[in-house]
Amino acid sequence: MRLLERMRKEWFMIGIVLAIAGAKLEPSIGVNGGPLKPEITVSYIAVATIFFNSGLSLKTEELTSALVHIKLHLFIQIFTLAFFPAAVWLFLQLLSITPINEWLLKGLQTVGCMPPPVSSAVILTKAVGGNEGIVVTPLLLLLFIVRRYIKDWLERKQPPFGAVSSSVLLMIIYTTFCDTFSNPSIDLDKFSLLLVLFIICSIQLSFMLLTFIFSTRNNSGFTPADTVAVMFCSTHKSLTLGIPMLKIVFAGHEYLSLISVPLLIYHPVQILLGSVLVPTIKSWMVSRQKGVKLMRPTV
Repeated sequence: MRLLERMRKEWFMIGIVLAIAGAKLEPSIGVNGGPLKPEITVSYIAVATIFFNSGLSLKTEELTSALVHIKLHLFIQIFTLAFFPAAVWLFLQLLSITPINEWLLKGLQTVGCMPPPVSSAVILTKAVGGNEGIVVTPLLLLLFIVRRYIKDWLERKQPPFGAVSSSVLLMIIYTTFCDTFSNPSIDLDKFSLLLVLFIICSIQLSFMLLTFIFSTRNNSGFTPADTVAVMFCSTHKSLTLGIPMLKIVFAGHEYLSLISVPLLIYHPVQILLGSVLVPTIKSWMVSRQKGVKLMRPTV
């Protein structure tokens, strides 16, 4: 029973493995011009569905309250969209002289440019008890407005936004790897893959430590709860929005699947590392908050 419950909980991760395995076994189904017609179903319908679904799932009332934390949001946006990609680019200049597959390195650069997720970072921040940093992109603002007018219906029906987006995302991943396995000229060596996995783990841990050190300085102005939000929201990257973005930017590119691999690795790594660190970070935050209360003068 525990195994079944675990599988049900991790169905998306299992789905990614099955999607890639299915593409390996029968790539002709998901290639351009194949039965699934990904040039239409994926490029237009699937991608549009994910962005539309993501916009509707974000609550406008939570957005309004979150905008009060201007300094917190500003730091997360600057770190995620400016410092992160710049630091990764500098690091990749050193890695370019190594034998690591060049398309995997390009994929690492695209990971650095991705926006934060609207799910995993918030879930982990909630688990610890920190402030939930909600990240908004201009393309989703219109959907926030739409959501205002159908708010009552959404709250009453509670559509499974997460399951819908994840299912559509599995289709995109499947067709992407169908293109890879149908192209005999593409070869992915295991050495490059293992190195990329190590690099991603190192980047995650290094940036989490960096954000922790910066946000806990005496003059930072951040509370312990803010620090938790900074650590998770500044270092996480969105797979749900990232894969459709790659599908649009690199449409028709023969190495699209290799460019997508680092993001596919980054997603489970950020969830795994975050889950492992939650108890430690929660213990730190609680102790710091108690210390702050004890230091307050009593009237």
